[in-house]
Amino acid sequence: MAGTKTLQQIDQALIALLSERISLLETSGAPSIEEQLSNARSCLMNTNVTEFTWNSLIVNCMAALATETPTPQQKHAQSRRITVIGGRGIMGSFFTERMAAAGHQVSILEYDDWDRADTLLGDADLVLIAVPLKSTVAMVRKVASYLSPNTILADVASTKTEVVQAMMEHHNGPVVGLHPMFGVGSGTFLGKKVVVCPGRNAEASQWLLDLIEADGGTLITCTPEEHDTMMVAVQVIRFFSDFSLGTFYAREGVDIDRSFEFASPLYRSEINIISRLVTQDAALYVDILMASQERLDAIERMVATYSHLADLLKKGDRAGLIAEFEKTGAAFKPGAKRSMVESSYMLNNLSNFVAASQVEMEQTCEAAAA
Repeated sequence: MAGTKTLQQIDQALIALLSERISLLETSGAPSIEEQLSNARSCLMNTNVTEFTWNSLIVNCMAALATETPTPQQKHAQSRRITVIGGRGIMGSFFTERMAAAGHQVSILEYDDWDRADTLLGDADLVLIAVPLKSTVAMVRKVASYLSPNTILADVASTKTEVVQAMMEHHNGPVVGLHPMFGVGSGTFLGKKVVVCPGRNAEASQWLLDLIEADGGTLITCTPEEHDTMMVAVQVIRFFSDFSLGTFYAREGVDIDRSFEFASPLYRSEINIISRLVTQDAALYVDILMASQERLDAIERMVATYSHLADLLKKGDRAGLIAEFEKTGAAFKPGAKRSMVESSYMLNNLSNFVAASQVEMEQTCEAAAA
């Protein structure tokens, strides 16, 4: 292809310059994103580089400062033996890859590996349970008898009270509950949150938490009870709302691809989130929704809210709807500025990605027709 070599040369130069830029930000202190953007505005005026493109570069350079690349010495100094139960699943494979990248000896235990359980579990410094939610407590009971008192027992389930309690009851050694607040498509911990629910002997698992932070992750520490209460709002209601809207579109027979031609980036983003949810493992999300009576009660209140608003619409109660809208707005007002900045950045990124994909598709079609 014409120009490929030139593009490769430019890319190599860009990568080298970006590495130099990130190093400079790290060693000399980073100006604010807005200051960095302002400094370059005059240079951008006479080029075909958009302000948003440059802003994205600045933001990603700043984000790179959140990670620490382990040196070879760091990798081999504290190499630990880790077994991930369910290590070929989505979350299990993610943790397996990240811990191996940090220099640890990671083994996987799946359903057909129990003939090696004595070795895989008995000799491990850390056993991480990454199985479906409904199987987690049973797995805790199953593995506990194999573990040394010095072995750290951890899990990544989306409920914590019952699971952490089970780990504490069945294992006398160090215990920590983890809940990664992200899903598929996450290459590293960069920009991702992991909820940490300490169980017993927290200092023993500090190296694992340090690994997550060094890889760019953010740790949120709380009790198992607070975690489960927060997950009602953070996960359950959102999942149910997205699931309900997706079910409605499916029943209505909406042509999603055609609707994109008429839609704003915000609509496209919301549909993408729904699609991302409903095309994954149905049992996983149904189990999350049905995991406790607290979750079912919250969903019932959500349904009642929908019914109340629909009733106001049916009655033509304009004043009542405006009052509800303004009351809700007041609740969200403290974070409105932040939300506008973050959502605008997200939607601009999506718009640029869609535009780039369209150009790529057109060029592919032109090349095929030539």
